[in-house]
Amino acid sequence: MTPLDLLALSLIFFLTSVISVVTGATSLITVPALLAFGVPITTALGTNMLALTALSVGATLPFLRGDALDRPRLPALVVLTLVGSVVGALLVFAVPADVLPLIIACALLAVAGVVLRPTPVPPSTVPTPSRTGPLLGYTLTLLLAVYGGFFSGGYVTLLTAAWVATFRMPFLRAVATTKVVNVASSLVATLIFAWRGVIDWPLGVLLGAVMAVGAGLGARWTLRLSEVGLRRLFVGVVLLLAVKTLVFEVPWSRFLPGG
Repeated sequence: MTPLDLLALSLIFFLTSVISVVTGATSLITVPALLAFGVPITTALGTNMLALTALSVGATLPFLRGDALDRPRLPALVVLTLVGSVVGALLVFAVPADVLPLIIACALLAVAGVVLRPTPVPPSTVPTPSRTGPLLGYTLTLLLAVYGGFFSGGYVTLLTAAWVATFRMPFLRAVATTKVVNVASSLVATLIFAWRGVIDWPLGVLLGAVMAVGAGLGARWTLRLSEVGLRRLFVGVVLLLAVKTLVFEVPWSRFLPGG
C-alpha cells in the first residue's frame, strides 16, 4: 500500500469516526474502504475491528464525566455484550457473509422507522415503563452483540435504536452508553481476530489512532447538540447508508431468477 493510499484511508477513517459517534454504522464505510484498497476480506474485518476499539475508547472518554451514561444498566449490558461478541467473532470463520448487505440495509431502514416514530407523551403524565421493555432490551443487546462481533456494520446504530425503544433512554444517553459497550464488543472481537492472525497490525494501529482522535472530537460535538438535532442527524445518515447499501452492495443477482 502506497503512502498516498494510507493518507486516503486515514482521511476516510477520520471523517467517518467524527460523524459515527452519533450515527454508528462505522464499518459500513470503513470495511468497504479497506476492500477497495485491496485488503483481503478477513484481514479487513480484523483490522477494522482493531481500529474500532480505538474509536470506541476515544468516543467514550468525553462521556465519562457527568450523567450522560446509563450507569445502573451498564454492568449487565457489558457482560451480555462480551458473551455475544465472542460468538459473533467466531462466526466470521464459519458463516458466509455475501448476503449481509441486504440484511444490513433492511435493518437500517427499520432503525430509521423506529427513531422517526413519534412517541407523544401528555404533559401531565409520566410514561409507565413497560414490564417487557427491559427484558427485550437485554435480549436485543445479546443478539446484536453477536452481530457486532461478526461484522459490526450498523451494530451501534441498531443498538442505539433498540435502547431508545426498549429502555426508553433519552437519545444522548443511548448514544453515550453504546460507546462504552462498544469498547467491550470491539476489544473481545479484536482479541479473537488477533488469535486467528487476520489483523494487519501496522495499518490497524495507524487507522485506530486516527479514529480515536476523530471520535474524541465527535463526542465533544455531540454533547453540544440538542435531542432533536441528534435524532435528525442520526436518521439522515442511517437513510443514506441504507440506500447506499441497497444500491451498491446487495448481490441482487442471487435473488433474481436465474441468479
